[in-house]
Formats: sequence, structure tokens, C-alpha cells
Amino acid sequence: MLGHCLCGQVEFEIVGESFKLYQCHCSLCRRQGGSLSNAATIVPNEKFRWLAGAEFISSWMKESGFRSDFCSICGSPVPNPLRNLPYIWVPTGLLEDNGDLQIVAQLCVAYKASWDPTILQGVCYDELPNLSEFISLLQAAKA
Repeated sequence: MLGHCLCGQVEFEIVGESFKLYQCHCSLCRRQGGSLSNAATIVPNEKFRWLAGAEFISSWMKESGFRSDFCSICGSPVPNPLRNLPYIWVPTGLLEDNGDLQIVAQLCVAYKASWDPTILQGVCYDELPNLSEFISLLQAAKA
């Protein structure tokens, strides 16, 4: 599955389609994307490959560890390493083919914006879930 930023300078590929999506409703994710929530997935490093434009990626990190990588040309959020783990966080709005992807979890529902009318689908977590269990949920094979 191919993905790219708004201007097309940063391009990447996710190998395989056995991953699922989540939405995060925390204030950091809302601010990062300028929307109701952030839709993303987490994939193992070996399933992710940069195709072009890595030199255009800039990073910003909050003291808490929240990291935001973005295209320095158009400002789109782009994939970034998940902490010191062997995974990549991928904002799914960048994917070319949204095909048969499914949202399976909602994070930080307790922080959902009061004006957000979204009907939540999938498992809802008021806070951030246990990371290893959460990654297993996202990597689960499609039924």
C-alpha cells in the first residue's frame, strides 16, 4: 500500500494488508491533524519502506515524548518511529488505497472534543491502552 504527503515529495510503502486502524481523540492528536481525531496505524519496521523524500522530513518532540514528523515542504504529518520500539506510526490519511481497512479501536475517548459527533466504532479506551496488547489488536489478521 502506497502513501505520500500532500505535496508528494515524501513517499512510502507498507508491505501487506494485515493491519488495522485506530483513531485517537486526545488534544495532541487533534492539534497535530487539525481535526476531530487522528486516524493511524502502527506497523512493524520490516513492513515499512521509504520510497522518496526522507530528506524533507522534519521532527518536533514534546517533553512528554509525543513526536510529530512532518514534510518540511507542505507540513503534512508523516510516519515516524514509535518510541524505541521496532514499529512505525503511520497516519492513514496519507494512504493512496484505503481499500479494506477497518477501524478497530478508539483511544482517549475521555478526551474527545465536546463538538465531535463521531459515532465510535471498535474497542473504546478512555485513556491510552497497554501498548503491546494494542499493537496485537492492530496486527490481528482479518477475519
